Amino acid sequence: MAAGLVGALMAAAPAWAQAPLTLQDAIARAQAGNPDARIAALAEQEAAHRVDQARAGYLPRVDASEAWQRGNQPVFVFGSLLAQRQFTAADFALDALNHPDAVDNFRLALGAEQSVWDGGATRARVRAAELGVRLAASGRVTARQALAVAATQAYGQVLQAEASMQAARAALEAADADLKRTGDRRDAGLVTDADVLAVEVHRAAVEEGRLRASLAADLARADLNRVMGESLDAAFVLAPLASSSTGAIPEAAALEDEALRQRPELQQARLMVDLAGAQVAEARASYMPQVFAQAGWEANGGTWGDRAGSWGVGAGVRINLFRGFADKARIAEAAEAAKRRDVERERAEAGVRLDVRSAAARLTSARAREALATTVVAQATERQRIVRDRYEQGLADVTALLRAAESVVQAHEQQLRARVDVTVESAALDRALGR
Repeated sequence: MAAGLVGALMAAAPAWAQAPLTLQDAIARAQAGNPDARIAALAEQEAAHRVDQARAGYLPRVDASEAWQRGNQPVFVFGSLLAQRQFTAADFALDALNHPDAVDNFRLALGAEQSVWDGGATRARVRAAELGVRLAASGRVTARQALAVAATQAYGQVLQAEASMQAARAALEAADADLKRTGDRRDAGLVTDADVLAVEVHRAAVEEGRLRASLAADLARADLNRVMGESLDAAFVLAPLASSSTGAIPEAAALEDEALRQRPELQQARLMVDLAGAQVAEARASYMPQVFAQAGWEANGGTWGDRAGSWGVGAGVRINLFRGFADKARIAEAAEAAKRRDVERERAEAGVRLDVRSAAARLTSARAREALATTVVAQATERQRIVRDRYEQGLADVTALLRAAESVVQAHEQQLRARVDVTVESAALDRALGR
């Protein structure tokens, strides 16, 4: 009973008792549990099965059939009796040939056909299927990288929303203090009721901001849970973001070279070019002769249990002489598709270069804004202290006091946004580089 009580207490432990969820934990959960990750993994498995299907062209095809027929059609009766090895001299009589009695024929047949040469069509299909596996694997990498960015963004949004709530609570406490200070000055006859009303309006606006921040935090947590593949109602305690890296960003040329080597989208574009080439080879194989070997065995009988066996083997060649220009059109279609894929590869390379430059520029801007926001917070806090002192001494009015309070709140929010932006843009740069 004691063990059960302990287990129940552990199961009911509040979110604050959990180990903090770090950004890397959130990314790992997203890459493992998000539906996009599972879809990409299943697509890779599907592609692997298509390779097995294509390789089946190298193996023989074997069919078996069991059939029963009954009739008095002369040719059927003649052939069935011969196949059953039951033909007699009496069956040569003209009346027996023209008007035979109905017979039964139970036929068990086994047939096999082996392709000896198909002009390279099977080889081309296998290569296309193997390229499909590589494409699916590259798509899985793309999904993982996209989920890393999505998880980082969602994680940052939660932290920003929660920090906004904390800033709103602090602003509300400051507004309460300002309201008390203004009320004391009014009671002392130093200010009028108008000042008290102004501070009360300000406090109401701060309270509204706190409610909005609370709603935004709830929605941000639900979105993070969605990205991680968790229940929308799951509760996690988030660890604060680590200090952002201030290392120098490499030159654009070096970043672009790295992206051109590693971006999965470019790997996919190149694989699509190779795939188009394999499809051209498969289309051209239709003009090549096809060599095949065949073998068959069958057992025929007038009853189920009494049958006579026979066998046969053979080989043949199929040559495509004319199919209404369909093969020619198919080859032309595959060739044009190959050209299109090559142009798409060039377009993808240009897009990757632009992505890298944009991501690097956004990260540089985010770092600059974070540094500026830190200075702004210090300045706004000091300005608020000075204005409060001046207000208490009667040297500043309530408008200046409210503006100073709002400046502090805005400066903290600016700093939080900049810090989150640095983290998100760092992840976006990694995504643009294919890391």
